[in-house]
Amino acid sequence: MGEPRLLQSGVVDVRFGERVKVVQPVNIYGCSIGDDCFIGPFVEIQRDVVVGARCKVQSHAFVCELVTIGDDCFIGHGVMFINDVFAKGGPARGDKSLWRSTTIGSRVSIGSNATILPVSICDDVVVGAGAVVTKDINKPGIYAGNPARLLRAIEGKSP
Repeated sequence: MGEPRLLQSGVVDVRFGERVKVVQPVNIYGCSIGDDCFIGPFVEIQRDVVVGARCKVQSHAFVCELVTIGDDCFIGHGVMFINDVFAKGGPARGDKSLWRSTTIGSRVSIGSNATILPVSICDDVVVGAGAVVTKDINKPGIYAGNPARLLRAIEGKSP
């Protein structure tokens, strides 16, 4: 029987803003977390991710490389961001040139267990729990389903 190679998780090389709260255990590395953020337990935030100010990232969320999150955002429990779209019919297998980026605007709330593929989401959007966002969202509103669709505009926000 072979012995496994054990790797440590934790907080490594992170640029933190002021008054950030992190509940361990987490695996966050090489990223930037803005002022007044909350990062829940069992979260992974990978290299070069940028999380804006006053964001909450709830437990069991996975934020992969090439993701930028604006200010005042809420990332629910178990939200998964995807950067590999299997462009060649399977995983990129280390070829990061096949990965795609995701940009989340400000004041975006993403419900628990949503999956966010490489897209751009504008400001003032709510993504419902369990939604799968497969295309850019360019109009403020509430989106839900698989694939996510606009349910209605948010009052006071013009599309």
